[in-house]
Amino acid sequence: MNQFDCVVVGGGMVGAASALSLAELGLSVAIIEKSVPENFSFEQAFDLRVSAISLASEQLLKQLSAWQQLEKWRVCPYKRLGVWEIERSYTEFNAKDIEQTHLGHIVENRLIQLSLWQQMQQHSNITLLCPETLIKLEQSPTDVELTLSSGTIKAKVVIGADGPSSYVRKLVNIGTTGWDYAQSALLINVETEKPQQDITWQQFFQTGPIAMLPMSGNCASLVWYHNKDEIKRLSALSHDTLAQEIMQHFPKCLGKVAIINKASFPLTRRHANQYQKGRVLLIGDAAHTINPMAGQGVNLGFKDVKALQHVIAKAIGNGELWHQPEVLSRYQQKRRTDNLLMMTTMDALYLSFGHVSPLVKLARNAGLMMVNKVPNLKNKALAYACGL
Repeated sequence: MNQFDCVVVGGGMVGAASALSLAELGLSVAIIEKSVPENFSFEQAFDLRVSAISLASEQLLKQLSAWQQLEKWRVCPYKRLGVWEIERSYTEFNAKDIEQTHLGHIVENRLIQLSLWQQMQQHSNITLLCPETLIKLEQSPTDVELTLSSGTIKAKVVIGADGPSSYVRKLVNIGTTGWDYAQSALLINVETEKPQQDITWQQFFQTGPIAMLPMSGNCASLVWYHNKDEIKRLSALSHDTLAQEIMQHFPKCLGKVAIINKASFPLTRRHANQYQKGRVLLIGDAAHTINPMAGQGVNLGFKDVKALQHVIAKAIGNGELWHQPEVLSRYQQKRRTDNLLMMTTMDALYLSFGHVSPLVKLARNAGLMMVNKVPNLKNKALAYACGL
């Protein structure tokens, strides 16, 4: 019972998905997590942490039999995506332009995790070690020994899915590059006066964008990016006063809003210098944290999951020793460059819209207008963002 093919450290969305995807290959998997996700009831208020789940991520969750439960709980599809700085540069992406019924869904993070956990609890190949904490790990040429708070286990491969401050990453001495942005984000769950919309939008300002993510019913998640002092000021306001600020700064298409809940967090960028060290791999936020401006964070993590499953499945199919470091290195080759490209693109957009030069402002708005006039370019960008 203390010997596994894979041990996943971290039972969040990406860690749970990786455990299920590897168990589907017939591998024995243990998952180490400190706490069990809270059960769902329809009376619960919407959680503040939500994700824009892409079509590719939805396909993965369907493959893992988690999406079906999420649809029974609450998900909100969106068909259109609007972006603009000034009104005449408004650019809208539409699902029908890439022959899809929708572009994605807004889903609460904890519900994704909970649905994945329900599937893990039913899987004979998965052992849930929870509550449990990793103390240390030691690699040998043949396996990895993990010391936990309650004992010792061994694995052929260890997967660090334990978030931005990954302890696994620290234990194997993998460094990171990155920085803290000069901004924070305020998440605000609201009830809107106007009925449900099928669009998510983002308007750019020099101080940072504001965004609306639709949720079920007359609810929405608003995201307000600004410098840290301003976000601190906004966070301290009463719900009524914050609602007045929203009416002054957000587009009128929301109508009146009533605040349900709010919380802020700083924006950071981190990228692991490598995703593999011997028999230890990093996935999701343990490997990369990205500017949340385009909502690609968890979608990149789910791409990691699919890539790792593909690498190991192909090795097994070819009769290779799938757990050898030279085989595992293919996962890094498949994912690190792609993640770096997305991170760099988001940083370029972030820096561009923060630039004070009138010439830069003219150029970026001209660029948005040009995208509207080149449908092939627009649709390719949309398909890539959706993971197609």
